[in-house]
Amino acid sequence: MQVEVNENEDTEWNDILRQHGIIPEKPVDPEPLIQEALVEAEHRAYANRLEDKDIDELDALEEEEDEEFLNSYRQKRFAELSTIQQTSIFNQVYPLQKVDYAREVTEASNSAYVLVNLTSMGGNVESRVLTELWRQLAAKFGDIKFCEIRADMCIEGYPEKNTPTILVYKDTEIRKQLITLQQLNGPRTKLEDIERLLVEIGALKENDVRLKKRDEDEDEKADDLNIEDYDDDWD
Repeated sequence: MQVEVNENEDTEWNDILRQHGIIPEKPVDPEPLIQEALVEAEHRAYANRLEDKDIDELDALEEEEDEEFLNSYRQKRFAELSTIQQTSIFNQVYPLQKVDYAREVTEASNSAYVLVNLTSMGGNVESRVLTELWRQLAAKFGDIKFCEIRADMCIEGYPEKNTPTILVYKDTEIRKQLITLQQLNGPRTKLEDIERLLVEIGALKENDVRLKKRDEDEDEKADDLNIEDYDDDWD
């Protein structure tokens, strides 16, 4: 007579059968692992709750958080600010000439991210928008080198319809290129659109303190941007 065995039962007989490979090991219950992962994630989130706070926000939490814990984050923020200050050596848009391209862009990318704006000869809408954003970005992120050159001066016969073109250099290589601003937000591209691009390519970290210090007027300025007010500096 054949005896049916419930393989999922926790019995001494089933343990013997499993030891001898007669029945398979009992499937591991995933619930404890899931619960453990959830608890660990909760603890990690709590431990990192101050990760995106700047100095002013940390000061505002003095009555709510442990002083020693707060101080550790203050020191971390001060260290980050110090590093930013030491590496902020550009802080302006560099107008390029073709003869200087290798030195100012390719070679310079060995020590920093270099972004080049191939801009329009006629000053089309998107080129004018990006030229203004380039100026704001250069002032805000001085550890990144922002360059600009008229496209037809860099590449003979470069199509006007492909401007502006953004070229991202690092370690002498083009890491990314955007032809026009259509992959961002077209003529409505704003500072935060380019900032997201900088995070995506690795030029900025997601928790960079400068990303929390956006000027609230910048959005309004971008909405009210009158492109006719900008002169063509490339004549």
